[in-house]
Amino acid sequence: MSPVFSHGDLRLYLLNLLDEGPRHGYDIMQALADRTGGTYTPSAGTIYPRLAKLEEEGLVSKSIDGRKTVYAITEAGHAEVVARAGELEGIEAGLTDSVRLIADEVRGSVREAMKSLRADLAAAGRTERESAPRPAPEDDPRVHSREQVQRADAAVNEFRARVRSDVRTHVARGGELAASVVDELVGELDRVARDITRALRS
Repeated sequence: MSPVFSHGDLRLYLLNLLDEGPRHGYDIMQALADRTGGTYTPSAGTIYPRLAKLEEEGLVSKSIDGRKTVYAITEAGHAEVVARAGELEGIEAGLTDSVRLIADEVRGSVREAMKSLRADLAAAGRTERESAPRPAPEDDPRVHSREQVQRADAAVNEFRARVRSDVRTHVARGGELAASVVDELVGELDRVARDITRALRS
C-alpha cells in the first residue's frame, strides 16, 4: 500500500495542525484521519512520541486540562510553519495523490475479487456438469437440488467472508473505503445475480 506521509512530513503536518489551534492527542489523530479521507489513522504510539520530540525542540508546549493533555504550538513552532509554507503545500498535494492511489488499489482489489468469484462459479458449474453421474431412475432429484443449494450457499458465504475480511483489514489499517468502490461492488454482485437467475430459467 502506498505510504500517506513521506519521511519527515508527518512532523511538519503535526505542527501545521497545532498552528490552527491547541488540540489534545485524540483530536490530533482524528484530524489526521479526517484530512486524509480515512486513509491514514495513526496510533497513539505514532503520534505521542512525535509530539514529545516537538516539545523537546521547543516547538510545542503541553498543558493538562482535566484528564486531557492539550498541545499548543509555540512562537518558534509557528515560525517554522510560516517558513516552510511551501513544503506544506507540497505535503497537501501529496496527500491528495496518496488518497487517490489507495482508493485505486481498493477498487482494483474489489474488481479482482469479483473476477475470481465469477471464474470460480463458472468452473464449479462446468465441473459439476462434467463429473456428475447420471441419476438412476429411483434417485430423487429434490435431494440432488438440495445438495447444490448447500454448495451455492457455501460459495457465497466464502466470497462474503473473503471480501469482508479484505475490506475490514484495509480500513483497520487506515485505508479509505470510497463510496465508488462499494457502488462498484454492489453493481458487480447485481450483475452476477442476474446471470445466475437467467441460468436457472434456461
